[in-house]
Amino acid sequence: MVAVLQVSRSGYYAWRKSGLTTSPRAVKRAQRDVLIKEAFDDSKARNGARRIQVDLAEHGDKPDVKTIRNSMARQGLVAKAARKFKVTTDSNHTLPVAPNLLEQDFNATGPNQKWVGDITYLMTSEGWLYLAVIIDLYSRAVIGWSMSNRMTADLVCDALKMALFRRRRPKKVIVHSDRGSQYCSHDYRALITKHQLVQSMSRKGNCWDNACAESFFHSLKVEALQDEPIMDRETMRQHVFEYIEVDYNKTRRHSALGYLSPESFELKNSA
Repeated sequence: MVAVLQVSRSGYYAWRKSGLTTSPRAVKRAQRDVLIKEAFDDSKARNGARRIQVDLAEHGDKPDVKTIRNSMARQGLVAKAARKFKVTTDSNHTLPVAPNLLEQDFNATGPNQKWVGDITYLMTSEGWLYLAVIIDLYSRAVIGWSMSNRMTADLVCDALKMALFRRRRPKKVIVHSDRGSQYCSHDYRALITKHQLVQSMSRKGNCWDNACAESFFHSLKVEALQDEPIMDRETMRQHVFEYIEVDYNKTRRHSALGYLSPESFELKNSA
């Protein structure tokens, strides 16, 4: 049997001597598996090995990423993965277009220097629901958002108004978006002018010019929506609210922020 099972003779006799006692190493591995499973479940199955490593480190346990990946594989824990989604911008209009002032520079040295906005479609059992957001590039926090059954200028104006209210109406902020008709509308441009903001727009058909907003929509759809049954509009609103205000801004770790959440990053750097 030793030969068939490819076990060394000395190993076999050591096992016979120890009986059925579990080795300290196996006990430690089982305990770590439990911690990793708890961290994975706490993240609602959203976090991979690197984010789980940071979670565990905050509680005094410091396994390396390889150890965590092996544990996740052993337990069948697979984080929700990103999927591609198509661009939905309607830029076929004759409205005024602002220059691209951002030029794919998504870095900011402080809050309220650069904001980005975008719109996405969310499918419900009652038809489309549209979500507009404003994100501060300094911390990647969603500082303004709005939802509506119709994709109008009011949708993006309401998101910008929320951002202005939350950030106490700063001036000279670069507010970047795509060339969608809502962002080129008279009402939105008037709001920009009224609050002394600076409007910027992506090049036509170039989604990379607004990559941070697109990345947020990826996270929202993959982490909060894709595994859920189809919802009515009110349930969808509740899910989006919880993801933005409870999960994303407060607890979701960003590699670009040193694996801090947007709220933690701002608190840490304002101290």
